[in-house]
Amino acid sequence: MAERLRKWIAAAPPGSRLPSTRALVAEYQVSPVTVQKALRSLAGQGLIESRPGIGTFVREVRTALPADYGWQTAALGSPHASLRPVSTAMRTASNDVIAFHSGYPDRELLPDRLVRAALTRAARGDAALSRPPAAGLPELQSWFAQDLRSSTAAGATPPAPGDVIVLPGSQSGLSSVFRALAGSGQPVLMESPTYWGAILAAAQSGVQVVPVPSGPGGPDTEELDRAFEETGARLFYAQPNYANPTGAQWPARGREQVLDVVRAHGAFLVEDDWAHDFGITTTAVPVASGDSSGHVVYLRSLTKSVSPGIRVAAVIARGPVRERILADRGAESMYVSGVLQAAALDVVTQPAWQTHLRGLRHQLQTRRDLLVGSLREYAPQAHIEHVPSGGLNLWARLPDGTDLDRLAHDCERAGVIIAPGTEWFPAEPTGPFIRLNYAGPNPGAFPEGARLLGQALERNNR
Repeated sequence: MAERLRKWIAAAPPGSRLPSTRALVAEYQVSPVTVQKALRSLAGQGLIESRPGIGTFVREVRTALPADYGWQTAALGSPHASLRPVSTAMRTASNDVIAFHSGYPDRELLPDRLVRAALTRAARGDAALSRPPAAGLPELQSWFAQDLRSSTAAGATPPAPGDVIVLPGSQSGLSSVFRALAGSGQPVLMESPTYWGAILAAAQSGVQVVPVPSGPGGPDTEELDRAFEETGARLFYAQPNYANPTGAQWPARGREQVLDVVRAHGAFLVEDDWAHDFGITTTAVPVASGDSSGHVVYLRSLTKSVSPGIRVAAVIARGPVRERILADRGAESMYVSGVLQAAALDVVTQPAWQTHLRGLRHQLQTRRDLLVGSLREYAPQAHIEHVPSGGLNLWARLPDGTDLDRLAHDCERAGVIIAPGTEWFPAEPTGPFIRLNYAGPNPGAFPEGARLLGQALERNNR
């Protein structure tokens, strides 16, 4: 029926009125239900439109004039900071590709039932209709303080709940820290390579990024000391535990040495503990656990370990620096959704949360080892210098001369998405690298993805 009407519509001028349902029933010898079903199908395809009280008509084609936004060029002027594209890690991918690029864990690695139950309870509680304090729900502040206190070294002063500011994700916290503690035009030291989101936040804050080389054991402390001396910087951003993208974890001596350098220059270490919950063969030990004098501004995120849908994090800072950050956050977003805070607190205080984290450790190890083994077998050109003891990613060095843009294009055509390493360098890259996520979907496809990557590398380096 629908096909016969479609032919009628194709021959009729736009705006033509279709026969009534009674006439169509009589002409085609079908039931009224069949006619109505056909009309709904054609309307869904945009071929006809119903005008209540008048009838059904062949839809007229309306050609919209292209919008002219040229006037905005003059109104906006030049951007205040260089515009960096959104990271490859933020791309969504269809289910039919092998996704090595994502910066987030797969859904099967999340505490699904805990999150759904927590959101339901939070929606029924007072948090759904009340405004939380600017610094966060007191109970959640206490949890973040206790979380850091549990690893605080003997002799160090543990954090208090009042030192905590709850954030809508750590990305916004980075922007506030750079604005409040450095300011436009001022130098900020960063590990190189480092998290692309920190580079983006620094660019949008107008600070001057100064790269400090960093490897599997952390930054070169002599280079860090020299950078502080030469630039007069008062801020050093780093990820001491399972760094993104390299997976590096600073050893105990390295944590002490970096903190000594920061103290000597009367500066701050901005410690981004994004992967605190993703230890595999080691446990995350924050540098902040050994700081009593307020030199460490500590960022702790739950976004990736609880759920990307619950963007909750915290910054822990002591002294006047805490007030400056809180003032910036108040101007930026006033407060964080009470529902999301209540749900996050619900999840991490359930006994099942610790059970989930123990299982997650084993799942990540299985995935990491599978991807490392697959790369060594099928793509040995992708050299893994350091097998991380936690986190979500592998950092692979490729042969000199590798064209990363061409490689990424060839891999995507073959059904594999990779993340070129250029976006993790705050200055010029030191070589061709790629970052591969072993926490993404469908780990059973890792060997095939490594095989396709190896073939693309062979073509690229002929």
